[in-house]
Amino acid sequence: MSRPALPDAEQLLATLTAQMRAHVSAETGLIGIVTGGAWLAERLHAALKPKVPYGALDISFYRDDFERKGLKREVVPSEIPFDVDGRDLILVDDVLHTGRTIRAAMNELFDYGRPASIRLAALVDRGGRELPIAAQFVGATFEVPAGQTVGLERGGDGRLRLVLKPHKRDRNG
Repeated sequence: MSRPALPDAEQLLATLTAQMRAHVSAETGLIGIVTGGAWLAERLHAALKPKVPYGALDISFYRDDFERKGLKREVVPSEIPFDVDGRDLILVDDVLHTGRTIRAAMNELFDYGRPASIRLAALVDRGGRELPIAAQFVGATFEVPAGQTVGLERGGDGRLRLVLKPHKRDRNG
């Protein structure tokens, strides 16, 4: 059985950048969800050049499945090096699926303050939403085969690529 060809992540990033350009001001805060979203936020920040530095969120403690799945091995502290109060924010994630990661990220963001707005940028929207969450900026929308998940990897040269992997079953089956 052949695997479907995935879009080129670098081309999707260019598409995302073009969509966002008119919507990012010097004061817009870009915040990436660790890890793939943080890689994307870094690249988007370099391309769009807002004045404020980009931030990164590790939502591990805000997940609604934290008690069931436990803590990831590589938890890193969230870092938002600007005041979120009254600021327009763009939350950046690599793959939008159920919406639960985004819900957790918004919960964490509100611990930092009350932003004027939060918009969502996702490199890939693979559907399958369980919560009423939609991205305002999307590199591509496509179906992922049953039993598979799509992820973002970064090579040693900094280039991004999408990969299909078998879906991990949670410990409770």
